[in-house]
Amino acid sequence: MATEQAAEKIEATESSKVKISIIPRYCKGCEICVKLCPTKVLGMDEFKVRVVDIDKCTICMACELRCPDFAIYVEKK
Repeated sequence: MATEQAAEKIEATESSKVKISIIPRYCKGCEICVKLCPTKVLGMDEFKVRVVDIDKCTICMACELRCPDFAIYVEKK
């Protein structure tokens, strides 16, 4: 019997310099990433993190480094 694996839902937001990917299923809504972001790139929507203004991202990686659930990834382009 073959097993099917569902693709993980990833919400990606991109600019010319950075791509921020969020896995909503992993996010528990702790807001650590939102509070640590020095330029207010992230916000909360229905207890999940969302990218509010990607153009303000300085690629400091604080959100990714401090997320206890590995729900957010930042990629420099």
